[in-house]
Amino acid sequence: MSESQQIIGALSQAEVDAIETEISHLPDRESAAIEALRIIQQARGWVSDESLHAAAGLLGMSDAALDSIATFYNLIYRQPVGRHIVMVCDSVSCFVMGGEGLRSRVIRELGIEMGATTQDGNFTLLPIVCLGACDRAPVLMVDDVLFGGSELDDLPSVFARFRS
Repeated sequence: MSESQQIIGALSQAEVDAIETEISHLPDRESAAIEALRIIQQARGWVSDESLHAAAGLLGMSDAALDSIATFYNLIYRQPVGRHIVMVCDSVSCFVMGGEGLRSRVIRELGIEMGATTQDGNFTLLPIVCLGACDRAPVLMVDDVLFGGSELDDLPSVFARFRS
């Protein structure tokens, strides 16, 4: 089996096409590394070893080089995650404004520790260095929705919006 057939086997044609489109706008193939990882994750929810290997081949990179990029960025998931990602800010501002208490409440509400996924696969709980909303500290984000201040007084209602 040729390398291009292996890539197509590990990545969908739509993923390959989207990555090739990104490559066409850049000075070299490796420059599309982050975008390739994002395309794969958007389609699959995470980046498996097999899909990373295929993307590395498509980009003309080693697996190790692409994995070092993937593991550097905390929003590229190298293991399966839940349908919804809950990120609790652990910046200094959030910490000073009660972030530890928020973190404990979220852990209790979801019934999982940081880095874990609920048994129903609905939520994965992750720390994040900063969500850039210090004026509302402490804050958390579910998918792309930011919550802070009085919105966090009723965590069950926050998470109910995202339950499947």
